[in-house]
Amino acid sequence: MTNKLEFDKPINELEMKIKELQDFAEEKDINLDDEIKVLKERLYSFKKETYENLLPWQKAQVARYVERPSTRDYINLIFKDFIELHGDRCYGDDKAIIGGIALLDKRPVTVVGHQKGKDIKENVSYNFGMPHPEGYRKALRLMLQAEKFKRPVICFVDTPGAFPGIGAEERGQGEAIARNLMEMSRLKTPVLVIISGEGGSGEALALAVGDKIFMLEHAIYSVISPEGCASILWKDSSRAMEAASLLKLTAEDLLGFGVIDEILQEPLGGAHREPQEMAAKIKEVLIKCLAELEDTPVNELVKGRYEKFRKMGSYSIFEEGQLEILPRDK
Repeated sequence: MTNKLEFDKPINELEMKIKELQDFAEEKDINLDDEIKVLKERLYSFKKETYENLLPWQKAQVARYVERPSTRDYINLIFKDFIELHGDRCYGDDKAIIGGIALLDKRPVTVVGHQKGKDIKENVSYNFGMPHPEGYRKALRLMLQAEKFKRPVICFVDTPGAFPGIGAEERGQGEAIARNLMEMSRLKTPVLVIISGEGGSGEALALAVGDKIFMLEHAIYSVISPEGCASILWKDSSRAMEAASLLKLTAEDLLGFGVIDEILQEPLGGAHREPQEMAAKIKEVLIKCLAELEDTPVNELVKGRYEKFRKMGSYSIFEEGQLEILPRDK
């Protein structure tokens, strides 16, 4: 693996030591099972102690980790016969959004998600998972197509945010995101959302208005990145670690706020260590959830989705006469 996480170094070193011993034992045809067993027990303890006590900033690093499974990885591991569809029928095709039709346990579904790369070349091609307006319009086109043919929609969220370039703004970035929010809220088909990595701002929400929202244990979901928050509040992006703690961006925080419905526990050491195990868990949850939703009348489904988002957050309602309007000079 490349670009290893700083707090992960002792674990990586022990994993390498175990592999060296296993290779040596095989090469020399000697029995080192006892020694390897001791190291594996120590490795388990390291992983458990490290990953059960991650700070919010460390979770952000795990969520962004280049080796973490991408949307395409999950598509290949979870679904069968995936047919990728391209273009928004208005401007072009945005590689930062991947989408198409696939089979989930023999059931046709539409899959849409943000796509990041595994190296610099791929990340440049996918624009580091930051969509342009045509990416969101492509996603919406596929969702409306799914509604027409009564296919459930499954969204994978993993983006630092929408692309902030001039061209994107000229082509209507804000309008594209806002339209996705509106149309997803009234989509007449089940919508399931998996926040698999980095959920950045309203740009993540543009693929996250769903009936059920699941979030991986070490994913993050926030109105702004820790670096962006620190730059705005303190004019100092180096205070990102402090900002991460204040933003309440972890799965545990968001479950408590009612923003997500369920946390999906990751394999010990993170999803990047056991992607197949993580994919199997996601697949199981998706199949179970769709089975629960399939008998729900469409009108009730849409109404429940709308009310779900309306209930988020806390606010106060003032009756007439309760609110005192102060003079301007006060």
